[in-house]
Amino acid sequence: MVEARITVNGQDAPIAPAAAHTTVLDFLRERGLTGTKEGCAEGECGACSVLVARPGVHKPTDWVAVNACLLPAAALDGQEIVTAEGLATPGEPGTPPTLHPVQEEMAVRGGSQCGYCTPGFVCSMASEYYRPDRRAHEASHGETHGGTDGESHREPRGKPAADAARGHDAEHGPNGFDLHALSGNLCRCTGYRPIRDAAFAVGEPAEGDPFARRRDQAPPEPVATDYTRDGRTFLRPGTLAEALRLLREQPDAVPVSGSTDYGVEVNLRSRRESCVVAIDRLPELRELRVESDHVEIGAAVTLTEIERRLDGEVPLLAELFPQFASRLIRNSATLGGNLGTGSPIGDSPPVLLALEASLVLADADGERVVPLAEYFTGYRQSVRRPGELIRAVRVPLPPAPVTAFHKIAKRRFDDISSVAVAFALDIEDGVVRKARIGLGGVAATPIRALATEAALEGAPWTPETVEAAARVLRGQGTPLDDHRASALYRSAMLGQSLSKLYAQTTEAVSR
Repeated sequence: MVEARITVNGQDAPIAPAAAHTTVLDFLRERGLTGTKEGCAEGECGACSVLVARPGVHKPTDWVAVNACLLPAAALDGQEIVTAEGLATPGEPGTPPTLHPVQEEMAVRGGSQCGYCTPGFVCSMASEYYRPDRRAHEASHGETHGGTDGESHREPRGKPAADAARGHDAEHGPNGFDLHALSGNLCRCTGYRPIRDAAFAVGEPAEGDPFARRRDQAPPEPVATDYTRDGRTFLRPGTLAEALRLLREQPDAVPVSGSTDYGVEVNLRSRRESCVVAIDRLPELRELRVESDHVEIGAAVTLTEIERRLDGEVPLLAELFPQFASRLIRNSATLGGNLGTGSPIGDSPPVLLALEASLVLADADGERVVPLAEYFTGYRQSVRRPGELIRAVRVPLPPAPVTAFHKIAKRRFDDISSVAVAFALDIEDGVVRKARIGLGGVAATPIRALATEAALEGAPWTPETVEAAARVLRGQGTPLDDHRASALYRSAMLGQSLSKLYAQTTEAVSR
C-alpha cells in the first residue's frame, strides 16, 4: 500500500501518524507551520486559509484558497499545497526571506495589526493575485498601479490605493482584484481599509514567478487513498462505480465532497465516522456540459468552478454565487453536497427549484432522474436511497428571462439565510406567462410557492397583481421563530421580496 503523503511548500510530507479525521490545519501546525491559525473551526473566519493546486478554468492549474480547518488531511493525499510561509522566497543562510508581493503590500500598507488573521488573508489574496483572468484596468490621469514586473508602482505611503481607484466600484480594484476573494476572511482588529489598499496595489506576477509558472503545468492527479488509523478509515475510490460499490458494501460509510458541512461536524460536534468515502475528485462527478436544452452540472464541481465555467449562461445561478457563503467556501462547496445535506436553509435549493432542475441519482444498479421538486420528503430527508449518490444536476435551457435571488440575512455576505427566495418568471406583453418561485427557510424543506405561482400566471404584471400575489406568498410555508428571525418577519419578507422584484423589473424596463 502506498503511504499517504502531501507536498507542502515543495516538501514531501507523510500524513501518518495523523488520525483519519485530522484536519489539514492540525496537520500543518503539527509540522511547525503555525502561520495557519484556527479562529472559528467552521470556515467563517479564514484564519486557516491555504493554497491548493487544483484543475484550472483558464490554465491547467489554479491556485485555490481553501479552509484548512474543514478539509481532512487525508483528502489531500497526493496533492500540493502552499502556506503563507511557503510564499516567501528563502534567503541565504543568515539572511531573511524575500517577501512575496502580496506579503510586501500587506506590510507597507499597514494591513497587519495583531497579525493573527494575516497569513489567512495573504493566502486568499495570493489566490486572487494568481487568478489567470485578472486584468488591470487602464489607469487614468497619469496614475499607475500594479506593474508587470512583479513590483507594485505605489502611491506615496499613507495615500490609500483605493483613492487612486476612482471610476472603479468599491469591490473591484484598478488592478482587477475582486474583493470577494477576501469575503471569507475576517479581521477582528477592523483593519479592512489597509487590507483593501494592499489588495488594490498588487501588480502582475513577475516574469519567472514560480507560482505563476506552476499554473501552466497540470495539477497532481487524484490518487486512490486507503488511509486507516485507530479503526477509522478514509477512502478515495478511483471511479464512480467503485464508490457506489463501496457504499453498497458499507452502508454506514459517509460520502464527503467539499467537506464544508462535514468538517464543521467533525470540529464542533466531534463527529467521528468509521468510514468516510471521498467523492470530490471522481471524474464522473466533475463534468459540466452545456447542451442545447439543458446544462448538466456534475455534483462534485465546486461552486467557483461552476460560476467561472458557466460565465453567466444561467443568470439566476450567477446571482446566487456571490451570496453563497464566501469565496473560500465556494472554492470547496458543491451543489451535490448542498443538496445532499437536505438543509431547509441551503441557498442553492430555492434557486434550483425556480429553475425546475432535476437530479441524476446513481447507485450500483444504474441511474434515475428525479425532479428537484419531488426530491425533499422531510427535514433533512429525501428520496435518495441508501448507497445512492447525486451524480449531476440538470437545469433546463433557455432560462426564464426575469430572474432574481433575494437572500435575507443579518450580514450581506457569508451568512446563513433567514429567508431565501428565488424567482424565474416569463413575462410577455405585460402578462406573466409562467412563474416559478423557490423558497428556503420557511418550511422543513425547501419548497416551491405553488399558490403564488398560480396567482401570478395569466395575470398582468401590475402593482395590483403583485400586491395580491404578495399576500398569497406571505402565507406560504410554515415558518418558525428561532434565533435568526421570527415567523412573522419571515412571512413579511416573503411578500416584500415579490414587491422588490416588481420594483426591480419596472426600473429595468424604464431605463
